[in-house]
Amino acid sequence: MLQNDKIKCFIELGKFLNQFSESDCQKIDTVLHNDLFFDDFKDLILLSQSHNGWFTPENVYFAIQSWANALTENNLNQWLSAYDLSKKNPKTVAIILAGNIPLVGFHDFLSVLISGHKVVVKTSSNDQKLLPFLANYLIAVAPQLSEYITFSEGKLENFDAVIATGSNNTARYFEFYFKDKPSIIRKSRNSVAILNGKETREDLVNLGEDIFRYFGLGCRNVSKLFVPKDYDFDAFFKAIFEYKEAIFYEKYANNYDYNKAVFLMSNFKLLDNEFLTLKEDTSHASPISSVFYERYENLSDIQTRLETEKDQIQCIVSNNLIEKSIAFGQTQQPNLWDYADNVDTIQFLLAV
Repeated sequence: MLQNDKIKCFIELGKFLNQFSESDCQKIDTVLHNDLFFDDFKDLILLSQSHNGWFTPENVYFAIQSWANALTENNLNQWLSAYDLSKKNPKTVAIILAGNIPLVGFHDFLSVLISGHKVVVKTSSNDQKLLPFLANYLIAVAPQLSEYITFSEGKLENFDAVIATGSNNTARYFEFYFKDKPSIIRKSRNSVAILNGKETREDLVNLGEDIFRYFGLGCRNVSKLFVPKDYDFDAFFKAIFEYKEAIFYEKYANNYDYNKAVFLMSNFKLLDNEFLTLKEDTSHASPISSVFYERYENLSDIQTRLETEKDQIQCIVSNNLIEKSIAFGQTQQPNLWDYADNVDTIQFLLAV
């Protein structure tokens, strides 16, 4: 199957996904195979929460729209222009997916196929429906893709390389089990934000998006704040009040009540607005419904520390306070060329 044909398939998928948003699902006559897939996908979105309680329609729609925005001809061409994909001996690449947020493994799936390989997918038990549905859509667009896509429910066998995502504990298992295969093994990471007290209300509202999107379950969600020594959190709390609806979701509320109780029983000092707790802590990984914070005196010290701890960090958010930081509100909308863990997946796949 030619490279350009695969690109066209994903462009068609982007057009299909672009019909679905939380505000309106609008069926467009020019989109391929709507008669077979539109209604079923709309139903699947609404049923996703029954498969995974964290996959609310709002968050599933957000993930779908993020991929619809990414899968355009311009984006795909810009992404792939950096690589020579013309000469490739197709291999079989296994991908083991996480299930913390909707379609979290789609970029690996896309990368394997677009680089000319066959993919064997091991989905997470927490996200078993969405990606297979989209794979079936792609196969409807180009039946030849059926030879390139396999979903495995049992033991992974007969593959040449692997991309596996999991926790720090599962990563140790992956590293041992796949020690004889070319691999990308992804571990737990967190994202941080650096504030200097000069942020606008809009900045802080957007920071709330980085914190609360997907209930904070993604590695790109901000779980830690670095603030000046004399920082007053009043403006922060006023801005993120727009996200108070989170507490009305039972699973989030249960986590809020539990984690707050654990902190209080341990006599930790907390800042609290009744739907988010802030705890002063040197760790980057905070539990659901809580964000850790740390005060600093010199910004250069924070930059040095984050460079030292870069293997624990996925994204850094700020108003250009340090190099390569992301604007507020953008963590969950990466470009195709924004690779997880800063590991170039396509370059890896070309070397397999």
